[in-house]
Parts: sequence; structure tokens; C-alpha cells
Amino acid sequence: MNAFDRFFEITQRGSTLSREIRGGVVTFFTMAYIVVLNPLILAGGVDKDGAQLPITALAAGTALVAGLMTILMGVVGRFPLALAAGLGVNALVAYEIAPEMTWADAMGLVVIEGVLIAILVLTGLRTAVFKAVPTQLKTAIGVGIGLFLMIIGLVDAGFVHRVPDAANTTVPVELGTGGKLMTWPIVVFVIGLLITLVLFVRKVKGAILIGILGTTAIAIVVEAIAKPGGWSLNTPALPEQIIDTPDLSLLGQFNVLDSWTTAGPLVVLMFIFTLLVTDFFDTMGTMVAVGQEGELLDAEGMPPRTKEILLVDSVAAAAGGVASVSSNTSYVESASGVGEGARTGVASLVTGALFLVAMFFAPLVKVVPFEAASTALVVVGFLMITTVRQIDWSDYTIAVPAFLTVTLMPFTYSISNGIGAGIITYVLLKAATGRIKEIHPLMYGIAALFVLYFARGPLESWIL
Repeated sequence: MNAFDRFFEITQRGSTLSREIRGGVVTFFTMAYIVVLNPLILAGGVDKDGAQLPITALAAGTALVAGLMTILMGVVGRFPLALAAGLGVNALVAYEIAPEMTWADAMGLVVIEGVLIAILVLTGLRTAVFKAVPTQLKTAIGVGIGLFLMIIGLVDAGFVHRVPDAANTTVPVELGTGGKLMTWPIVVFVIGLLITLVLFVRKVKGAILIGILGTTAIAIVVEAIAKPGGWSLNTPALPEQIIDTPDLSLLGQFNVLDSWTTAGPLVVLMFIFTLLVTDFFDTMGTMVAVGQEGELLDAEGMPPRTKEILLVDSVAAAAGGVASVSSNTSYVESASGVGEGARTGVASLVTGALFLVAMFFAPLVKVVPFEAASTALVVVGFLMITTVRQIDWSDYTIAVPAFLTVTLMPFTYSISNGIGAGIITYVLLKAATGRIKEIHPLMYGIAALFVLYFARGPLESWIL
């Protein structure tokens, strides 16, 4: 066993270098969409002066920060977890925070939030909160994220659509369009998913990666022959340009002071609180889910090097603000790489390196459509929900919170919402049945924070 193997514990965790590389590649392809999607979301926002951020610089910055922070996770956290600009948080920054101040001010709040979370990690509070959550509730978090991944995959591939308001129906979502799978992109997704499932069930090495690449190849052929259009985000066609020089002009364009006078202290504090709670608990859920998938959690549901993982995640939040690409956070799509065999930080090194390469090869990243990458999310979603049997469904004081955690994540499209509902009902039901001794003291504070989090709508309307 060489020093590299010992440092990353490759053999100790039952993995091999080839599995780590394969897992890192799968995670990258499952997450690569963020290099395109994050710029589209942020560039769609306008600050109080009517300014917009340049999309090319956003793309380069998104790939740069994702690459550096994921590599940092690999070296410091030594955990197969990749990081990138957080979805949901970027929309909050673009459409709620930026209109109240300048872009530099908005990104400054992201930096402040990242620093605050880092302080919580260094003081041990963030780890203590993580330990305070009951093991079975952590299991429910992993199951909920599995369903969340599945619905993300189905929606991104167009297999599931939101029913238009004009349809005059109470049904919120439907199969395909008008209840029919009538487009070539959806057909490609279905074929790719079936191929991936067959490979997976037959235990073919690299099944998920083969599925992504094979589905992409099918998509390119279909687009070239039938030219159907209608692909989600990326059109699968060979690019005219392969290499593009990255624009890093947004680096360092942040301000941590002016927002307090521009928008007012109360508004700023509410925004920081929302950012902090979202990042804080999303990461907790993601870390549990990925560790659960790779069987890397201990008896208390804690992954190895928890403090280091949380610290890197906190640094990534601040780094996203420094680069003006919004808060970076741990990505649940990392579970796709773990499903392919990744167990150590080596996979993160591979994923991070590919993100850095993507800065220069952005046109190639755009070749893989959602319809191809989404096949991995559905398969991994299945793997993650299998732990649902570990929950004691006969004890309603844990079963009800677990149920709400599992269901609200996919149905509200938010990890934090599911965790919040689970924690609040857990504390309430344990107290209501006289089992107060089973509640960790920190859980009261966490539940109170989530009550404020869910009430932030009325609070914001009052403050704003």
C-alpha cells in the first residue's frame, strides 16, 4: 500500500483507483449542467441599478470555483463529495437579494454567510447540531434525497412536466406533455434509462457512466437525423468550437459593507439568515445521503472527517461570493459517483479537475443533455431509498417526522424544507408524548430556527 492509497484510504474503504476515477467522472457529468444553468439563472437577475452579470464570465467563474472547492474537498475532507453553485440559493440571490442592492453587495452577503458558517464549524456548533439529529431521522433525510434526485431527473429530462395553468385541472404534474411521451428527447431519455438499468442490474462495471455517454451518443444521432429540438438546456450536437478562453473578470467583485446602508440592517439580516439556514441544512442532508449510499457512516450516522467536510463546504460558500457566482455547496448528485463505486476523496479530485478543464472546454460540456445525465439520477435515487427499511415505522414519534422529511423534499423541491418539517414534528411529537428525555437539547434550538425559516415570508413582508 503506497502513501497515496494510505492518505485517501482507498483500500481501507474497499475501493480501487479505477473505481474512484470512474466515480469522479460520473459525478462530473451528472453535475456539469451547473456550468450552463447557474449563469443562466444569475444573468436573468437585475440589481437595483438595472445591471446584469455577463453570462460568459459567470460560466467561467462557476467552473473555476466548483473545480477548486471540489479538489479542496478531496484533499481536506477526503470524501467523495463535489461542490458547485447551489441551485435555489442562486435564484434567491438573483431575484430577491440583488434587486435590493448592487450585485457586489449581494455577493458580499454570500461571503458573510460563508464566513459565519465557517465560524460555526470551527467552534464545533455545526458538528454538534449534526450529531444532535437522531440517526433514524438522518436515514429519512437520505431516503428523501433519493426521491428528490429521482424527481429532479424526471423533470430535467421532460418525462414529468408541470401542468399549464390554462389546463383547468387540479393535477400539478403530468406525464410528458398532455399526458403523452410525444417528443424525441423524452424517448431518448427512456431508452437511455432502460439501457442503464439493464447494465446496472447485470452489475456491469461503469454502468452509470456508460449509460450517460451512451445516451448522449444516441441523442447526438437523433438530433442530427430528426432535428427534433426541445432538449432540456443542452442540445446534443457536436460543437463547432471546442476550446474557449475563460473570462474571469468577476473575481473579487464583492462588497461586504454597503448593503447595510443600501437595504437596511433588518433586510440584510433576514437575507443572511435565509442563506445560512439553507446552506447549513442542505449540506447536512447531502453529506448523510452520500455517506449512506457509500456505506461510509458510523453507528451515529456520521461520515468520516465530518468537521473537515463541513469546513470545506463553508469555505466554498464564501468562495462563491468572492467569485460572484453565488454560494457554492455540496451537491447531492455526488451520490451518482458513489453509486458507481467512489468512496474516497480521489473521486473529488477527478471531478474537480474536470470542472477546471470545463473552463476551457465549455462547448464540450454543453454536448451532454439533461436527458442523458438524468438517467444517473433516477438509478441513484432508487439506490438511496432502499435504506427506508431501517426506519422504525411502528414508532409514530419517529415515523411521522420521517414521513414528512421523505415526502416534502421532492414535493417542495427543497432539502431544507424536508429536514425542517421533520425536526419540528420530531420535537413536537416527542414532547407531546412525554418522551422529552429522548430530545437532544440542541434540537429545541434547531426546531425554533426552522419555525423562523418557514415564517420568513410574513417576516420579510413585515420588514420589507
